[in-house]
Amino acid sequence: MNGREIIQALHEGRRVFSSAMVSTSPLWPNLVKQAGLDFVFVDTEHTPIDRQTLSWICQTYQALGLPPVVRIPSNDPFEACKAMDAGAGGIIGPYLETADQVRGLVGAVKLRPLKGRRLQEALLNPDSLEPELRDYLEQRNGDKILIVNIESTPAIENLHEICSVPGLDAVLIGPHDLSCSLGIPEQYDHPRFEEAVQTIFRIAREHGVGAGCHFWLSLDREIAWSQAGGNLVMHSSDLATFSRTLKHEIEHLREALK
Repeated sequence: MNGREIIQALHEGRRVFSSAMVSTSPLWPNLVKQAGLDFVFVDTEHTPIDRQTLSWICQTYQALGLPPVVRIPSNDPFEACKAMDAGAGGIIGPYLETADQVRGLVGAVKLRPLKGRRLQEALLNPDSLEPELRDYLEQRNGDKILIVNIESTPAIENLHEICSVPGLDAVLIGPHDLSCSLGIPEQYDHPRFEEAVQTIFRIAREHGVGAGCHFWLSLDREIAWSQAGGNLVMHSSDLATFSRTLKHEIEHLREALK
Protein backbone atom coordinates (compact mmCIF):
# COMPACT_ATOMS: atom_id res chain seq x y z
CA MET A 1 0.00 0.00 0.00
CA ASN A 2 1.07 3.58 -0.54
CA GLY A 3 0.79 6.26 2.13
CA ARG A 4 -2.72 7.38 1.21
CA GLU A 5 -3.98 3.80 1.19
CA ILE A 6 -2.39 3.12 4.59
CA ILE A 7 -3.97 6.24 6.07
CA GLN A 8 -7.38 5.27 4.72
CA ALA A 9 -7.05 1.71 6.04
CA LEU A 10 -6.04 2.92 9.51
CA HIS A 11 -9.06 5.21 9.78
CA GLU A 12 -11.46 2.62 8.40
CA GLY A 13 -10.32 -0.06 10.86
CA ARG A 14 -8.69 -2.32 8.27
CA ARG A 15 -5.48 -4.04 9.30
CA VAL A 16 -2.09 -2.60 8.43
CA PHE A 17 1.11 -4.59 9.05
CA SER A 18 4.50 -3.20 9.98
CA SER A 19 7.72 -4.01 11.82
CA ALA A 20 10.59 -1.98 13.25
CA MET A 21 13.70 -1.87 11.06
CA VAL A 22 16.97 -0.33 12.21
CA SER A 23 19.58 -2.32 10.29
CA THR A 24 21.70 -0.17 7.99
CA SER A 25 22.87 -3.08 5.82
CA PRO A 26 22.27 -2.37 2.10
CA LEU A 27 21.01 -5.95 1.74
CA TRP A 28 18.27 -5.49 4.32
CA PRO A 29 15.56 -3.40 2.56
CA ASN A 30 15.07 -5.85 -0.30
CA LEU A 31 14.67 -8.73 2.17
CA VAL A 32 12.16 -6.69 4.16
CA LYS A 33 10.21 -5.93 0.98
CA GLN A 34 9.78 -9.67 0.42
CA ALA A 35 8.19 -10.07 3.86
CA GLY A 36 4.98 -8.38 2.71
CA LEU A 37 4.87 -5.45 5.16
CA ASP A 38 2.74 -2.40 4.42
CA PHE A 39 5.28 0.04 5.88
CA VAL A 40 8.42 -0.01 8.01
CA PHE A 41 8.93 1.59 11.43
CA VAL A 42 12.36 3.27 11.70
CA ASP A 43 13.27 4.08 15.30
CA THR A 44 15.59 7.02 15.99
CA GLU A 45 14.44 7.39 19.61
CA HIS A 46 16.34 4.38 20.97
CA THR A 47 18.90 3.72 18.20
CA PRO A 48 21.94 5.84 17.19
CA ILE A 49 20.97 6.60 13.58
CA ASP A 50 22.38 9.91 12.34
CA ARG A 51 20.68 12.20 9.78
CA GLN A 52 22.69 11.00 6.79
CA THR A 53 22.09 7.32 7.58
CA LEU A 54 18.42 7.99 8.22
CA SER A 55 18.10 9.64 4.83
CA TRP A 56 19.72 6.63 3.15
CA ILE A 57 17.30 4.29 4.93
CA CYS A 58 14.25 6.39 4.09
CA GLN A 59 15.15 6.95 0.46
CA THR A 60 15.84 3.24 -0.07
CA TYR A 61 12.57 2.04 1.44
CA GLN A 62 10.66 4.75 -0.45
CA ALA A 63 12.21 3.53 -3.70
CA LEU A 64 10.98 0.01 -2.89
CA GLY A 65 7.44 1.23 -2.25
CA LEU A 66 7.58 0.71 1.53
CA PRO A 67 6.84 3.99 3.33
CA PRO A 68 9.36 4.48 6.17
CA VAL A 69 7.61 5.92 9.23
CA VAL A 70 10.21 7.39 11.57
CA ARG A 71 9.92 7.60 15.35
CA ILE A 72 11.67 10.81 16.27
CA PRO A 73 13.72 11.26 19.48
CA SER A 74 11.23 13.68 21.06
CA ASN A 75 7.92 15.36 20.30
CA ASP A 76 9.61 18.35 18.73
CA PRO A 77 8.12 19.54 15.41
CA PHE A 78 11.62 20.46 14.26
CA GLU A 79 12.75 16.85 14.78
CA ALA A 80 9.74 15.74 12.75
CA CYS A 81 10.65 18.18 9.95
CA LYS A 82 14.23 16.88 9.90
CA ALA A 83 12.97 13.30 9.44
CA MET A 84 10.50 14.39 6.76
CA ASP A 85 13.30 16.20 4.92
CA ALA A 86 15.28 12.94 5.06
CA GLY A 87 12.51 11.22 3.10
CA ALA A 88 10.28 9.80 5.83
CA GLY A 89 6.83 8.66 4.77
CA GLY A 90 5.49 9.66 8.16
CA ILE A 91 6.27 10.24 11.82
CA ILE A 92 5.74 8.40 15.11
CA GLY A 93 5.74 10.77 18.07
CA PRO A 94 7.17 9.10 21.23
CA TYR A 95 5.66 9.25 24.72
CA LEU A 96 3.00 11.79 23.92
CA GLU A 97 0.45 12.89 26.55
CA THR A 98 -1.47 15.93 25.27
CA ALA A 99 -3.51 17.08 22.31
CA ASP A 100 -1.25 20.13 21.96
CA GLN A 101 1.70 17.81 21.32
CA VAL A 102 -0.34 16.10 18.59
CA ARG A 103 -1.19 19.43 16.98
CA GLY A 104 2.49 20.36 16.87
CA LEU A 105 3.27 17.17 14.97
CA VAL A 106 0.28 17.64 12.66
CA GLY A 107 1.77 20.96 11.68
CA ALA A 108 5.13 19.38 10.88
CA VAL A 109 3.74 16.35 9.02
CA LYS A 110 0.52 17.46 7.37
CA LEU A 111 1.03 21.20 6.84
CA ARG A 112 4.65 21.48 5.72
CA PRO A 113 6.12 23.94 4.73
CA LEU A 114 3.93 26.35 6.75
CA LYS A 115 5.68 27.84 9.77
CA GLY A 116 5.26 30.47 12.44
CA ARG A 117 2.02 32.41 12.84
CA ARG A 118 0.70 31.18 9.50
CA LEU A 119 1.01 27.60 10.71
CA GLN A 120 -0.62 28.34 14.06
CA GLU A 121 -3.55 29.99 12.32
CA ALA A 122 -4.01 26.96 10.09
CA LEU A 123 -3.89 24.58 13.07
CA LEU A 124 -6.49 26.60 14.97
CA ASN A 125 -8.71 27.19 11.95
CA PRO A 126 -8.15 25.07 8.82
CA ASP A 127 -10.69 27.26 7.01
CA SER A 128 -8.15 30.09 7.14
CA LEU A 129 -6.25 28.36 4.33
CA GLU A 130 -6.88 29.67 0.84
CA PRO A 131 -8.30 26.98 -1.50
CA GLU A 132 -5.17 26.98 -3.65
CA LEU A 133 -2.91 26.58 -0.61
CA ARG A 134 -5.16 23.88 0.86
CA ASP A 135 -4.96 21.89 -2.38
CA TYR A 136 -1.20 22.33 -2.51
CA LEU A 137 -0.75 21.03 1.04
CA GLU A 138 -3.01 18.05 0.37
CA GLN A 139 -1.07 17.10 -2.76
CA ARG A 140 2.26 17.53 -0.97
CA ASN A 141 1.44 15.92 2.39
CA GLY A 142 -1.69 13.82 1.87
CA ASP A 143 0.31 10.59 1.85
CA LYS A 144 2.27 11.34 5.04
CA ILE A 145 1.32 9.16 8.03
CA LEU A 146 1.11 10.44 11.61
CA ILE A 147 1.14 7.98 14.53
CA VAL A 148 1.70 8.78 18.20
CA ASN A 149 2.89 6.54 21.03
CA ILE A 150 0.51 6.14 23.96
CA GLU A 151 2.74 5.04 26.83
CA SER A 152 1.38 6.45 30.09
CA THR A 153 -1.68 6.83 32.28
CA PRO A 154 -1.87 10.62 31.58
CA ALA A 155 -2.01 9.83 27.87
CA ILE A 156 -4.93 7.46 28.46
CA GLU A 157 -6.69 10.11 30.56
CA ASN A 158 -6.34 12.59 27.66
CA LEU A 159 -6.98 10.08 24.89
CA HIS A 160 -10.40 11.37 23.78
CA GLU A 161 -8.88 14.81 23.24
CA ILE A 162 -5.76 13.37 21.61
CA CYS A 163 -7.78 11.28 19.16
CA SER A 164 -9.96 14.28 18.28
CA VAL A 165 -7.07 16.20 16.69
CA PRO A 166 -7.54 16.30 12.89
CA GLY A 167 -4.57 14.79 11.10
CA LEU A 168 -3.81 11.99 13.57
CA ASP A 169 -3.92 8.62 11.81
CA ALA A 170 -3.20 6.08 14.58
CA VAL A 171 -2.09 5.55 18.16
CA LEU A 172 0.55 2.97 19.01
CA ILE A 173 0.98 1.53 22.50
CA GLY A 174 4.53 1.37 23.81
CA PRO A 175 4.06 -1.61 26.14
CA HIS A 176 7.21 -1.29 28.25
CA ASP A 177 6.73 2.34 29.21
CA LEU A 178 2.99 1.86 29.66
CA SER A 179 3.49 -1.07 32.01
CA CYS A 180 5.91 1.04 34.08
CA SER A 181 3.47 3.96 34.16
CA LEU A 182 0.80 1.56 35.41
CA GLY A 183 3.14 0.39 38.19
CA ILE A 184 3.40 -3.16 36.82
CA PRO A 185 6.69 -3.16 34.87
CA GLU A 186 6.85 -5.74 32.06
CA GLN A 187 3.76 -7.56 33.37
CA TYR A 188 2.03 -7.71 30.01
CA ASP A 189 -0.41 -10.40 31.14
CA HIS A 190 -1.57 -8.35 34.14
CA PRO A 191 -5.31 -7.53 34.14
CA ARG A 192 -4.58 -3.80 34.52
CA PHE A 193 -2.34 -3.83 31.47
CA GLU A 194 -4.97 -5.70 29.47
CA GLU A 195 -7.61 -3.22 30.60
CA ALA A 196 -5.43 -0.31 29.49
CA VAL A 197 -4.87 -1.85 26.05
CA GLN A 198 -8.58 -2.46 25.58
CA THR A 199 -9.40 1.10 26.69
CA ILE A 200 -6.92 2.62 24.26
CA PHE A 201 -8.21 0.53 21.37
CA ARG A 202 -11.84 1.34 22.19
CA ILE A 203 -11.32 5.11 22.42
CA ALA A 204 -9.20 5.25 19.27
CA ARG A 205 -11.74 3.30 17.24
CA GLU A 206 -14.58 5.50 18.58
CA HIS A 207 -12.79 8.43 16.96
CA GLY A 208 -11.97 6.61 13.73
CA VAL A 209 -8.25 6.51 14.56
CA GLY A 210 -6.12 3.42 13.99
CA ALA A 211 -4.74 1.59 17.03
CA GLY A 212 -2.07 -0.98 17.76
CA CYS A 213 0.61 -2.20 20.16
CA HIS A 214 4.26 -2.66 19.26
CA PHE A 215 4.91 -6.16 20.60
CA TRP A 216 7.55 -8.85 20.12
CA LEU A 217 7.06 -11.48 22.86
CA SER A 218 3.96 -13.47 21.83
CA LEU A 219 2.25 -13.98 18.50
CA ASP A 220 -0.84 -15.27 20.29
CA ARG A 221 -1.13 -12.04 22.27
CA GLU A 222 -0.70 -9.95 19.12
CA ILE A 223 -3.45 -11.93 17.43
CA ALA A 224 -5.76 -11.55 20.42
CA TRP A 225 -5.21 -7.79 20.58
CA SER A 226 -5.81 -7.46 16.84
CA GLN A 227 -9.05 -9.39 17.17
CA ALA A 228 -10.01 -7.06 20.03
CA GLY A 229 -9.76 -3.95 17.85
CA GLY A 230 -6.08 -3.29 17.20
CA ASN A 231 -5.85 -2.77 13.44
CA LEU A 232 -2.22 -1.52 13.40
CA VAL A 233 -0.23 -4.74 13.71
CA MET A 234 3.25 -3.54 14.68
CA HIS A 235 5.14 -6.80 14.93
CA SER A 236 8.55 -7.02 16.59
CA SER A 237 11.73 -5.64 14.99
CA ASP A 238 14.59 -6.85 12.85
CA LEU A 239 16.85 -7.09 15.93
CA ALA A 240 14.35 -9.02 18.06
CA THR A 241 13.39 -11.38 15.23
CA PHE A 242 17.01 -12.06 14.34
CA SER A 243 17.98 -12.66 17.98
CA ARG A 244 15.02 -14.92 18.69
CA THR A 245 15.46 -16.98 15.51
CA LEU A 246 19.22 -17.34 15.89
CA LYS A 247 18.88 -18.38 19.54
CA HIS A 248 16.24 -20.98 18.67
CA GLU A 249 18.27 -22.45 15.82
CA ILE A 250 21.52 -22.62 17.81
CA GLU A 251 19.69 -24.33 20.69
CA HIS A 252 18.19 -26.80 18.22
CA LEU A 253 21.62 -27.51 16.68
CA ARG A 254 23.26 -28.01 20.08
CA GLU A 255 20.54 -30.42 21.11
CA ALA A 256 20.68 -32.33 17.81
CA LEU A 257 24.46 -32.60 17.83
CA LYS A 258 24.95 -33.83 21.40
